[in-house]
Amino acid sequence: MDFDQLLVRFFGTEEIADLTPDQLSAGVDRLRVQFGLERDSGRRFALWCLAYMIGVAPDIEDAFENEEDREAARDFMDSVDSEMDEED
Repeated sequence: MDFDQLLVRFFGTEEIADLTPDQLSAGVDRLRVQFGLERDSGRRFALWCLAYMIGVAPDIEDAFENEEDREAARDFMDSVDSEMDEED
């Protein structure tokens, strides 16, 4: 899943910063519903990554049953956080 495509799918735009609070909230609700329904582990992981990037991801322990998926999520978090630190 492509990040920009996910933004368009759930938020209707690639420019999430331009959303009103109501639009953002509605998109987050759609994302959470889809995350809860998704059974494909790769798609589920992509949805979790999007949620993490916008600050609404569920706790790893709650989100993933499989320890390999949890470790991948931790690696993703570390990578994103490290990149953000470098930008500051």
